[in-house]
Parts: sequence; structure tokens; C-alpha cells
Amino acid sequence: MRYIRPLMQVGPARPDDAIVFGACWFTHVEVLSRSDAARVIPASDLTDAERAPFRSGGSAPQIMGILNTTPDSFSDGGQHNARADAVAHGQVLIGQGADILDIGGESTRPGAATVHVEEEIARTAPVIRDLCAAGVATPISIDTRKAAVAEAALDAGASIVNDVSGFTYDPDLAALCAERGVPVCVMHAQGDPQTMQDNPVYDDVLLDVYDFLAARIAALQAAGIARDKIIADPGIGFGKTLDHNLTLLNRISLFHSLGVPILLGASRKRFIGNIGNAPEASARAPGSVAVALAAIAQGVQIIRAHDVADHAQAIALWRASVAHR
Repeated sequence: MRYIRPLMQVGPARPDDAIVFGACWFTHVEVLSRSDAARVIPASDLTDAERAPFRSGGSAPQIMGILNTTPDSFSDGGQHNARADAVAHGQVLIGQGADILDIGGESTRPGAATVHVEEEIARTAPVIRDLCAAGVATPISIDTRKAAVAEAALDAGASIVNDVSGFTYDPDLAALCAERGVPVCVMHAQGDPQTMQDNPVYDDVLLDVYDFLAARIAALQAAGIARDKIIADPGIGFGKTLDHNLTLLNRISLFHSLGVPILLGASRKRFIGNIGNAPEASARAPGSVAVALAAIAQGVQIIRAHDVADHAQAIALWRASVAHR
């Protein structure tokens, strides 16, 4: 099997035969496989099937603002678990430029324990209901692995389901999303939060994650979810070492071959602190922005972020600078 990674470029001067993908474009691709050495070929040499995923043209980067209504999330646990505080912070994130609000009531930090369904619903559904009652029109995503939690959130006004288990934890979740016709985000993770960082091992992390996501996208389609309602997330930090994370980030444009928008969730992750000498998660905004901009330069469409204002400013300047003629 050939894996096709577009070699994205930016800037106003581009050949006539360049394939335009959002703010990026490319004329060549890297061909990867499990048996042969990587090689670079002109995009014009691709088959029609290999070119098909790129015909949508990409899209402008969007920011998914993180709102954790938990007492124990790795970065901001306990800051917004009170209902009124969560609602207020959600409104702040929207004001700072969040295009989507991602609300989660179960920590997925390494070592985190599973939260009971009723508790997770109590942490999330009332906040979503209050935000909608306050007139929030920004799409709200429920970050959950559980069908009952997602159903309560959708009933309260959420319109997207973001599952860190890649729809492998609860067999009823995909059917619910198909029935409701809502967009979904499918993420790769090796193991569950309690054990995922114990000893993550891959044959080839880039291709293994790609194959997992391709298989899950096919499963979601078979469950009745349209491909144009699916978003894919390679799951930075979820069952991955620092080297695994960097390998995925270095070639993240490979995932455009899946033919769905790509979400990057690297905000404040431990590897950013390790490389950037920032032990405290709250001090990792500059590193998070740097990783986000590198991903956007490879055509990534959605950035999940804690520090929305910092990301919004950086993305606005990045877009202005690459589009300027």
C-alpha cells in the first residue's frame, strides 16, 4: 500500500499546476510504505484515487477552545468545574476567538480514572444548557467516550461529538451520532487514559495511526455517519512517547489523505514542557502556539487549544503574512 503525504508550501508564488489546499499548496508528494524507502514524486503522477482526498481544497484554520468541567484535568483541573465558572469561561473563550467550544467532564490525562456516566453528565449537560440559554451560537462539542453522556449533551444543545477513544469504547456512540446526524471527531489512542503512557510501542507510529484512523472512518461510515461529517485526530500524547509525538507532527500532512479535516490537540502537552523547559502546564502557551503554526503550515484545519487568545492572534498573523502579496 502507498501512503501519500502532500509536501505543503505557502506563499503567493506558485506553479500553475499546484494543488491548492486552503492557505497551502503543493506540487509534490512523499510516497511512504511499510516495505520501501520514502520517495518524492510530482503530484501529477498520482492516480485519480490518490488525488481525490485533496480536491476539497482544505479550509481556513479553526480554533476549538477547551473547557474542562473536571476537578483533575492535567492543565486546568478544578478551575472551571463549578457550573457558573464553566459558563463564564466558555463565554470568554468564544470572545477570544474560539470557533468551536469543546466541553469535557472526564479527564483523559495519563493515569486518570474513568468517571461514572451520571457524574459526567452532571458536569457537562447543565453547562451546555446554560451556554445555549445565554445565546451562545458557537458550535459546542461534547468530549466524551460514552453514548449516554453524548445524548444528554446533544439534548442540551451540543452539536458535535469528540471521542478520544476513536469510537471503540462504547458501541452505542456511533449509532447515536448517526441517528442525530451530527459531526464527529475520531481520535487515535493506544490504551485508555489509565495505562496509555505505560509503554507505548508501534511498528511505525505514523502509518499505524493512519491505518487506525482509516479503519475507524470506514467503520463510522458503515454505521451511517457521512464522511463529510467526520474529523480525524492523530491523538498527540495519547499512548505516545515524545519521539512518537514529534514523528507525527513532522509528517502530519499525511493524514490529509484520509479525505477528512484534521484536528490537532497538542495544547500544553507534556512534550511541549519537556522540549520548551516549561514544567508548569500553564506556562506552555508559546510552545503550544509554535506547534499549532507548524501544523497549520502543513494544512491542518482545526487546532484544539487552552490559550485561545494567543492562538487566535498567532493564526491571524500567520494567515496575513502568507497571503500578503
